[in-house]
Amino acid sequence: MSTITVSSVLQTPPAPPAEAAAHFAARLAFQADVSDVRASLTSGDPGFVLLDSRGLPAWDQAHIPDALHLPTGEIAAKAADLLDPSVPVVTYCWGPGCDGATRAALALALLGYRVKEMIGGIEYWIREGFPVETAEGVRQTPADPLTAPLDGPSCAC
Repeated sequence: MSTITVSSVLQTPPAPPAEAAAHFAARLAFQADVSDVRASLTSGDPGFVLLDSRGLPAWDQAHIPDALHLPTGEIAAKAADLLDPSVPVVTYCWGPGCDGATRAALALALLGYRVKEMIGGIEYWIREGFPVETAEGVRQTPADPLTAPLDGPSCAC
């Protein structure tokens, strides 16, 4: 008697194509990666506000130039004074191991703002070699060769 072995990947079969398309389209409506955010910011007119949702010590340590600082806990009280409801907001926090940007995006969405989350956070911003602002000024380190292409501005995906 032979046994059919199914790979651990396919033990749960892939969704039907229409369901998969809806899922992936929805993810793109809710998220943007650091390379796309950087490209938009350097275009001169990104069409959104980039919001750092971390606390003040983290902001002071390093933040993305031209980002707006609004910690998640202060969104309900201060968003209306700092943000134009007609302009989409992209939130970021530390990185993939932190859901602070997700909490900030939720808080903003509950207030009626159109919002996306920058996946990867400032961690992947730095790992891709993009500049950050510190108390000493703007600083940029080389891209991590394991997370970003070395001979081009993006992975061309």
